[in-house]
Amino acid sequence: MDVRVPILAEGINAGTVIKVLVSEGDTVKKDQDLVEIETEKAAAPIPSPVAGKVNRIHVKEGDAVSVGQVIISISESGTKSAPAQTAPEVPQKSAQPAIPAPAQVMPPAPQAFQASASQFGPAASPTVRKLARELGIDLTRVRGSEHGGRIVVEDLRNYIQQLQAVALNQAGTSSAPASASPALPQVDFRKWGPVKREKLSSLRKKIGEKMVASWTHLPHVTQFDEADVSDMLDLRKKYVANFEKQGTRLTLTVLILKAVVDVLKRHPIFNASIDDRAGEIVFKQYYHFGIAVDTEQGLIVPVIRNVDQKNLVQLAKELQELAQKTRDRKVALDDLQGGTFTITNQGGIGGAHFTPIINAPEAAILGLGQGMRKPVDVKGEIKLRTMVPLCLSYDHRLIDGGKAAKFIRELRESIEAFSEQPLIDAMSAKKLPSGKDKLAGSKK
Repeated sequence: MDVRVPILAEGINAGTVIKVLVSEGDTVKKDQDLVEIETEKAAAPIPSPVAGKVNRIHVKEGDAVSVGQVIISISESGTKSAPAQTAPEVPQKSAQPAIPAPAQVMPPAPQAFQASASQFGPAASPTVRKLARELGIDLTRVRGSEHGGRIVVEDLRNYIQQLQAVALNQAGTSSAPASASPALPQVDFRKWGPVKREKLSSLRKKIGEKMVASWTHLPHVTQFDEADVSDMLDLRKKYVANFEKQGTRLTLTVLILKAVVDVLKRHPIFNASIDDRAGEIVFKQYYHFGIAVDTEQGLIVPVIRNVDQKNLVQLAKELQELAQKTRDRKVALDDLQGGTFTITNQGGIGGAHFTPIINAPEAAILGLGQGMRKPVDVKGEIKLRTMVPLCLSYDHRLIDGGKAAKFIRELRESIEAFSEQPLIDAMSAKKLPSGKDKLAGSKK
């Protein structure tokens, strides 16, 4: 059986091997991790689909791999499967898929698959076989989800969707140079002095690709303002010890999360996305916030889900746990997807206003700068107050300047008039579930 690189998430078609966890000749159990692949900002393990013996390892650490590529060959336990070098191959003359895919890309499978050794081919009903023939699909390339690997119509549908994803991704890649600006000139920097070279990690490449794509395709506008967080900091100081007793930290970011979600509910366009193909605006009825985390490997954006349904202690715990998992590179791929709005806080590093790049396909991103003490007019009296820069970048196709000005004004007012009630509610909760659960008793 050849274990291949599966599609780990939508739109992810390649990665880099960062760890090989087995050796040739090792006996492995089903679901035992074989390799770890760095892709789309996360290190994802590839498990063994069967128990057996590792015949051959086709990759090494640092290798770039793509969906469908063979990474390890295994002989299943209790079978008479042939050695890896003579394992059954997909016939060269088999019918090609009706949906064209680039020749260099192996059509993906949900998991590693095994070409059938039977002369009758994979298990499937006559209806499924007829449908596969009509669509030009080679059933030996389809992973069956039913008992014994039997292929059903749903398996064909999933297979076709994956072919489309690969074909569209490759088509977009191949067509990009034609419409893009001329490439930057190559420069030999050694002419002016000694240099040191370091290979770009796949994470850094992915960050660069996403930033270029977002900046190129979305018309960015950034709205600036400042919020007086002096009273919010006083509330934080008042409750910080209570949060420590709950095993977490109360930060300014946690309080701002609550302020932002309240304003988003009044301005749902900032929580929406554009579906270009359908020509529609998608208004999401949930509030999943991406939180930018600065790591040694680069900027990673894990997602806190259902921010509006959690109290401040829950949000604080989840933010702390998710940030630590991200820095340790233990964050799961699911934790990096599904965001509706992103917040990036540079206050702990320094700097004031900046222009954050939208985390597509979201419509907006909020940047927070470092708070600074400034003289401010407070009801006719000049006082020193702590002011935090607010930087709201938004997709101008979807959001007009007037709406952005109203949003950031209301956000500033929400921060400056932040109520103590959410803190009281968090402290009075009798039982606090884990960070990813909903608030206990919220429906009572």
